[in-house]
Amino acid sequence: MGARRSKTSKAEKDQQRIAEILKGLDDEYPDVNCALHHHNPYQLLMATILSAQCTDVRVNMVTPALFERYPSPKKLAEAEADDLQELIRSTGFFRNKAKNLMGAAHKIVTSFKGRVPENMEELLSLPGVARKTANVVLGTAFGISDGVVVDTHVKRLSNRLGLTHHQDPNKIEKDLMRDIPRKRWINFSHQLIHHGRRVCKSRSPQCGECVLNNLCPYYHELDTRS
Repeated sequence: MGARRSKTSKAEKDQQRIAEILKGLDDEYPDVNCALHHHNPYQLLMATILSAQCTDVRVNMVTPALFERYPSPKKLAEAEADDLQELIRSTGFFRNKAKNLMGAAHKIVTSFKGRVPENMEELLSLPGVARKTANVVLGTAFGISDGVVVDTHVKRLSNRLGLTHHQDPNKIEKDLMRDIPRKRWINFSHQLIHHGRRVCKSRSPQCGECVLNNLCPYYHELDTRS
């Protein structure tokens, strides 16, 4: 009986810590939004595909001209590959990205009547779309909580905060979906991304300025070493 009470106590303590993390993020980032500029689901989808291995700042520099030239999936599906590659060259991996953009646009036109799908299975059928991209589109464009976006920031912060010990994005997502309330999934990923960019940086985290440092195993480990 004592062992069972100990396990329950630990589970309750973990949930309390998670609740405090969520409150800290809410206090620090009460109004968070996707950093990719867009006006509709089509634009968000294409911008998210472009954001692979590229900063959102760079993507936002490229997409105005891209969407002016190809304002709809139909127009993009009919693009000349060389012209499209030139427009997106600065985002890196531009040949493969151009192929994915055109492939996704073509499938949207031919299989989904020109509309971006609103469910995970259909989104994952599009070229260049994995769970991260699908979660971004579902959460930001449609307000659907089907999963948690796991990008490099979410991966890093989730590990530092002790919310997961995995490196594989799919396993990290499962851990977060298990422990974070579903109604928080969309904002939670946005908040971690913002926090990762501003404070909990990869090479030089500003732990002394972090509102979560008292809840962070990574910070306590650094403090113990110093």
